[in-house]
Amino acid sequence: MIVPQHPLDTLITRLPKTELHLHIEGSLEPEMMFALAARNGVALPYADVEAVRAAYQFDRLQSFLDLYYAGASVLITEQDFYDLTWAYLLRAKADNIVHTEIFYDPQTHTARGIDFAVSFNGIRRALLDGEAQLGISFRLIMCFLRHLSEEDGFATLEQAMPYLAQIDGVGLDSSELGHPPSKFARLFARCAELGLPAVAHAGEEGPASYIWEALDLLKSRRIDHGVRCTEDAELVKRLAAERIPLTVCPLSNLKLCVVNDLAEHNLRELLAAGLCAMVNSDDPAYFGGYLNTNLLACRAALDLSQDEIVQLIRNSFEASWLTADQKAHWQDQISQALNA
Repeated sequence: MIVPQHPLDTLITRLPKTELHLHIEGSLEPEMMFALAARNGVALPYADVEAVRAAYQFDRLQSFLDLYYAGASVLITEQDFYDLTWAYLLRAKADNIVHTEIFYDPQTHTARGIDFAVSFNGIRRALLDGEAQLGISFRLIMCFLRHLSEEDGFATLEQAMPYLAQIDGVGLDSSELGHPPSKFARLFARCAELGLPAVAHAGEEGPASYIWEALDLLKSRRIDHGVRCTEDAELVKRLAAERIPLTVCPLSNLKLCVVNDLAEHNLRELLAAGLCAMVNSDDPAYFGGYLNTNLLACRAALDLSQDEIVQLIRNSFEASWLTADQKAHWQDQISQALNA
């Protein structure tokens, strides 16, 4: 028997979208992992694709990161990074994503002896091709790994100096607990001096106090995740008053046990509080779905209304680093799609 599709599911697939929380290394599908391992002569600790997928049972963020960094070991040449990024862009096109702002982690690769230019050039070349051939505009955000030292971050920033004109901002990701944003206050102050806007992961596994630090010490323009903000009423008031975006990743939160059931997720609560929350896919190859899959799952589990779905998508364009004219264009396109 064919189950009728919910009418709002059709709307979700039809609306133009942007994605603001996507780790390009986290889009490495098992099939590509094995293909690149074979191409580069890298031995993987898994017998086959099914064995990799079977390992995608995480009890916390760190158990995911251990597998994530192991998978990244197959990324060696500029073409590898190009192929990885291009594969994501094709999926983005299928999800009707018209603009993406992707994270990448140079330290994951330089620590393995991969020159900074290799990953940067491969990723950016694919993004430029995606803009020209697929019509997907982009921003590229270089993230620092918070489980490493601030000094290591400064060394990465030095390596990035020749490329700063092509880097749109900086971020902070990796293991959150025990690595508060304050650990990187000097590094982000230097990035601000260089004209690099900041975003930061905070309030996923870490407490609401990490969100305050990200805002006040790192001058973060967006909070990546941020779902634990509801533990602090004053913080929620501030986030609402200042329209600080929260790039929420529901299936990631489920997979990493931030919530035990998607029906318990506080996404609707964030919207009801007037926050600029939106849906993203985070590390979709590991967490069970790209952007549309996240939106469709939230629609079903949380019984989202049309107004809530549209608000999530409009919030994402508002929170993007597109120009004011580009934002107005896409907000108008959303209105036209709703009226069609």
